[in-house]
Amino acid sequence: GHTPKLVSRCKVLLSCASPSSNPKVQVEAIEGGALQKLLVVLATEQSLTAKKKVLFALCSLLRHFPYAQQQFLKLGGLQVLRSLVQEKGMEVLAVRVVTLLYDLVTEKMFAEEEAELMRETSPEKLQQYRQVHLLPGLQEQGWCEITAHLLALPEHDAREKVLQTLGALLATCRDRYRQDPQLNRTLVTLQAEYQALAALELQDGEDEGYFWELLGSINSLLKELR
Repeated sequence: GHTPKLVSRCKVLLSCASPSSNPKVQVEAIEGGALQKLLVVLATEQSLTAKKKVLFALCSLLRHFPYAQQQFLKLGGLQVLRSLVQEKGMEVLAVRVVTLLYDLVTEKMFAEEEAELMRETSPEKLQQYRQVHLLPGLQEQGWCEITAHLLALPEHDAREKVLQTLGALLATCRDRYRQDPQLNRTLVTLQAEYQALAALELQDGEDEGYFWELLGSINSLLKELR
């Protein structure tokens, strides 16, 4: 398999991808085919450990780097991630993928808000973010449904991340969510579960604890989807 070579390759890519690194080096990494290599390995590698490492390198390369995000979409990155999360036994990675998508969606949103606050009309970075057509791609490729179905995962931490992403995709996915009877059932079931857990938190003297926050996310989603 690719694994030993892969680990060293990931290290090289990570050094290119670290936020402190030179933007010129980052662009060279992309133009040298770094993204393509990562996506190929992610699509073909069997080992979960190797996939985790590659996904980590991919996340590092994409964050705060709109040029890389554009290339990622052009290279069919969303399809590769979709195949990955739909593989059996890949739930751990599915949550990481959903978290990455949440980060990318909110990062673009913040960049646009910040530019508005600073009254900048055409800074270069904002122009680059405007070229990242992430939300339409997510909607076209069924990520509204994929994310909704991941809410059935049993771990609280996984559900928290999925709820976050469902919230970030709400404007894009609202109609799809409304047409998804399974999502509504899951939300209602979780609402009851977290009401009970939040009540226990209160008994323990924990005001507005972790479960109370999760319950808040569920309630606001249910309200939005009425």
